[in-house]
Amino acid sequence: MVASAAGDRSAEDLTARARIRDAALRLFAERGVEGATIRDIAKAAGVSGGLVRHHFGSKDDLRAACDAYALEQIVRIKEQAIRDGRVADTGFLAAAHPTILLTYRYFARSLVDGSPSAAAMFDAMVDLSEAWLAQNHPGELADPRGYAALFVAMETGLLAMHAQLSRALGAGIFTPEGHLRMSRIKLDFYSKPLLSPELAAQAQAAIDQLQAAQPERPAQ
Repeated sequence: MVASAAGDRSAEDLTARARIRDAALRLFAERGVEGATIRDIAKAAGVSGGLVRHHFGSKDDLRAACDAYALEQIVRIKEQAIRDGRVADTGFLAAAHPTILLTYRYFARSLVDGSPSAAAMFDAMVDLSEAWLAQNHPGELADPRGYAALFVAMETGLLAMHAQLSRALGAGIFTPEGHLRMSRIKLDFYSKPLLSPELAAQAQAAIDQLQAAQPERPAQ
């Protein structure tokens, strides 16, 4: 039986389309898109290969559905945790944990395969992050688009470097133990500035001077 990607429903509770998507998400996370065949996905979902093609057409279309669903799941969990004030709700976090781990494994594969789909996924993450900054920190950043892009690159870079990071931490970051340790470290990282406001202001002034001294580029 294939468990739901959402971690809270059995396969019998899902439509055939959702079962196929969830099976594909898991196999793509384990093997990569190239390593998982339509036949493998159909078998894991308990359906025929023809039904997979009926619902999704091609493997590329199935991958696009998985990309959209994985991003939707992470956004939903983060909004519930932060906007709905459930960040301290251990029951909510425990229920969401399997989905987070599966989705992070999926991103670790799908974001680094060099495909147009990977680029589109990264851009979508940047767009969402920029929109969140505009809503929650309006006017606070000189370059919100650049900030959003750097943030996404840092977050997804942790997933891309999962083998090295897991080795350094002594636990796989896609396991509950390793992910919880990484999450605690990230809280320290984001809540404790490494630079004092004075030092940051000095560095920013120096960067501004360097930018001002750059020769103007000819119009294209």
